[in-house]
Amino acid sequence: MANTGDNSKMALVGELNGLLADHFALYLKTKNFHWHVAGPRFRDLHLMFDEHAIEIRDQIDVIGERVRKLGENTLTGIASVSKNTQVKDQDDTSLSAEKMVEELRDDNAAMVKRLKEMKPLAEQAGDNATDGLLDDWTDMAEERVWFLSQTLK
Repeated sequence: MANTGDNSKMALVGELNGLLADHFALYLKTKNFHWHVAGPRFRDLHLMFDEHAIEIRDQIDVIGERVRKLGENTLTGIASVSKNTQVKDQDDTSLSAEKMVEELRDDNAAMVKRLKEMKPLAEQAGDNATDGLLDDWTDMAEERVWFLSQTLK
């Protein structure tokens, strides 16, 4: 039977893999919108979406390596990303720029919620390193929500 520490660690790893899946899915969605945005704000949104995608992409490896440092396995492919993400696909390439911004705002806000819910898991697992990273990742996601929200005003 696993002890409480093992259970706490496995719960954290499960959420880290979910977060990893969310980052992969949100990266792809953000790049999709970067490639397909159109309209009078094209340049600004095209550049902002790319900046956000790069930030999200850069977090992918850190999250995956955190799982490995905890001695566990990460996601292994597209199917495992799809199975573990909370980010919904968006295949409509004709969405308005405003709808793209709204959808990315909502996806990033959901990521903030997920990150905040992970804090107690890191604390229960006694994982100070993940706890600190969660603060950084939350700050980045909150900034993306802020930028996207301000773009809608």
